[in-house]
Amino acid sequence: MDTIILYMVAGACLAWSFLKNRQKTRTALKKAFKAFEAILPPFLVVLVLVSIVLAVLDGPTISLILGKDSGFRGVLIASLVGAITLIPGFVAFPAAAALLQGGAGATQIAAFVSSLMMVGVVTLPLEIQFFGKRVAILRNVLAYGFSLIVAVFVGWVVSL
Repeated sequence: MDTIILYMVAGACLAWSFLKNRQKTRTALKKAFKAFEAILPPFLVVLVLVSIVLAVLDGPTISLILGKDSGFRGVLIASLVGAITLIPGFVAFPAAAALLQGGAGATQIAAFVSSLMMVGVVTLPLEIQFFGKRVAILRNVLAYGFSLIVAVFVGWVVSL
């Protein structure tokens, strides 16, 4: 029901914008469509990969690896996968939701998403080039530590 309301509000705002200035609205829609075209391929790739993982690994297996009972081992696995994976946020959050529905724990998913957003193992050479080796490594180490703190905090909040 909330989704329908949001679509109605967005549609009304689009209609109002179109009535106010047709040319700007058309330009904005063209830019939005180009952004959508750029986002769609990586989103579909990750969606397919998550679908394959969910098809191959059933709920109990996901729970065993990333579930609430996987403990620190699951948090560590999730955070390491997040740290070495290069996925944009608009793809990571739906993937995280699918894993949660598949049986993963909130703490583990928090570790995955926070390390995914903050740590850049894949982009480390580029960071070293711009910031220097010491600063880039320090930033990534601190970000990884903070992502673990975030995961523990989320686990604590969820358990309340």
